[in-house]
Amino acid sequence: MPLLVSSPRSMRPDADPSAPEVSVVVPAYNEQDTIEEVVRRLIALPLDKEIVVVDDGSTDRTPQILALFADRVIVVRNPDPGGKGKAIRAGLKHATGRVVVIQDADLEYVPEEIFLVTDPVVQGKAWVSYGSRFTKGMHPSMALPNKVVNKLLAAMTRILYGQRITDEATCYKAVRRDLLDQMELECERFEFCPEVTAKASRLGKKIVEVPISYEPRSVKAGKKIRWTDGVEAIWTLLRYRFWKPKSA
Repeated sequence: MPLLVSSPRSMRPDADPSAPEVSVVVPAYNEQDTIEEVVRRLIALPLDKEIVVVDDGSTDRTPQILALFADRVIVVRNPDPGGKGKAIRAGLKHATGRVVVIQDADLEYVPEEIFLVTDPVVQGKAWVSYGSRFTKGMHPSMALPNKVVNKLLAAMTRILYGQRITDEATCYKAVRRDLLDQMELECERFEFCPEVTAKASRLGKKIVEVPISYEPRSVKAGKKIRWTDGVEAIWTLLRYRFWKPKSA
């Protein structure tokens, strides 16, 4: 069961009129080389926000580094690694913002660009906003299997759900919290992304995209997703094609 290690807040949004505009949820597993910089840059953002970091059973120095921010960041710890999706779901239990955005614990994405992704949702122009890495083409250093899978996921999203987006698998997804609550998320690993895409679509919400920067890291540098996770993503898009919330 996830353990709440530290929390500058103690009230849920329905009881706290000062709840932040945006909750940044950061799943982290063995990211000692980058987690401190990610958190510091998130803290520095001039945004009405809270930061919820979920340490997904890290065995390196990630827990000790997060302890440095105990008074400024909500830290949740899973005793054992459970996967990115499960970590995000644990973080959502402590997120109080009206809008939720996901930030990876590495530095493939630029934290300062969170503004670009959250703004359409914060301004009420969209329910769901994605940061697209591919509006100007794919990064030349991205592995070929990853390029193929990303192209396929975007095509399947158009065919199955009518969403004309270029980057289904982007980490930078900003979603209104009340919409997330309707999704009844079940994800365990990297299928968080296609589950959100599928269920947002099934709930009748258009996904908008904004261009973002992206610098892929290698497996040697700590990248955890593999092209095989794309197979699970494809299956997730297929299996939720006719999904309806249990409350419907």
